[in-house]
Amino acid sequence: MVSNTTKSVAVIVAHPDDETLWAGGTILSHPLWSFFIISLCRASDTDRAPKFSNALRVLKAEGSMGDLDDGPDQKPLDKNEVDESILKILPQKHFDLIISHNPSGEYTRHLRHEEVSSSVIRLWSRGKISGNTLWTFAYEDGSKQYYPKPVESANIYHLLTKHIWLRKYRIITETYGFEKNGFEAETTPRAEAFWEFTNTNDAQKWLKNGGVLK
Repeated sequence: MVSNTTKSVAVIVAHPDDETLWAGGTILSHPLWSFFIISLCRASDTDRAPKFSNALRVLKAEGSMGDLDDGPDQKPLDKNEVDESILKILPQKHFDLIISHNPSGEYTRHLRHEEVSSSVIRLWSRGKISGNTLWTFAYEDGSKQYYPKPVESANIYHLLTKHIWLRKYRIITETYGFEKNGFEAETTPRAEAFWEFTNTNDAQKWLKNGGVLK
């Protein structure tokens, strides 16, 4: 999984910790890649925002945060608001790779994950975000029957080495401070999976299908 090539990579997630939960092993396994990670929520959260900054240091990545509403009610956001938030904090440059949520989310269900994914696909398809390739997280929880797990049939599936997984796990439990018997720590995948798109039309069809196979 470790690559000696260089890439410019944008990681666009809803919350601080999503970057580690769903792609932390990939980030840690590619020290020569240049990562810019944005979290669209929690910039004003005095607990999570500094932890995100610390996680960026551990991941050796740059990044920024937005402050979209993330209240417990999870009221739907206007799609233009999500689009504008991404464009405001993401550097306007070309990326070799864009990584973000799946239109169906990673578990049942989180509206912000779904909204961010839809926005990323929409902006990429319209050329507002410039990138060669898009990866969307490929995880599912069997409609809440179990913790989210990677989809083995996804285009990209990597079993993490024990060393990489432990580094990822420590970011979740030590840097972010989540309890070891809590959802985040119990979820932390030992493998990572992604659906890969090099064609914006294919990504748009995927979005219309809700990010699931038919």
